[in-house]
This record gives sequence, C-alpha cells and structure tokens, in this order.
Amino acid sequence: MTTEISTEISSPEAEPGAVLADITGMLLTLLDEYGLDAAEISRETTFHGDLELESIDLVTLSGALRERYGDRVNFADFIADLELDEIIELTIGQLVDHVVASLRATERS
Repeated sequence: MTTEISTEISSPEAEPGAVLADITGMLLTLLDEYGLDAAEISRETTFHGDLELESIDLVTLSGALRERYGDRVNFADFIADLELDEIIELTIGQLVDHVVASLRATERS
C-alpha cells in the first residue's frame, strides 16, 4: 500500500508572519507621516478603530501592497467585496490572510 503525501511548499514571502511584518512596516511608515510611530500592531488591530485610518490611508496602503507584491495581491478587489461595516471593522489579520491566500494562489498557477 502506497500513501501519497502532498507537501505544499510555499515561499517564505507567503508565510503569515512575513506578511504581517511587511504590512506592519507599511503601516508604521504611513503612521509616521502623522507622527504616530509608536502604534502597537497585531492581527487583531483594526484599521479604523485602533489606527484611525481613513479611506485615503487605505488607498495609500493599497499602493504600498502593489509596490511590494505586484499584481499578485489586489487590495481594491478585496475591499470591494466587503460591506461598509466590514471595512470599518477590518483587522490587520484579515488583510494578512487575504495577502497570504493571494500569494499562495499565484504560486500554484
């Protein structure tokens, strides 16, 4: 009896910890422009409630994501699928999960 084991190897770039670190860096750069460089950022941090980011800040973040990951991650499409209250409550962890899923999907293709 032969059992086939499927091991999906993803690049370090597609690991949640690496993506969280990337996004944290992007956010700290953005917050530094407002003089808020001491923000604590975790997966549970919300963009609106905790970081007080506005829609224009999300546009800036979208540009940073595109610069870092190219067309493999489409933040605008991700946000477009959400209701307004979901956008207001959006957490860093949800974005990390979206980025990881997008990166892994492009690795498989």
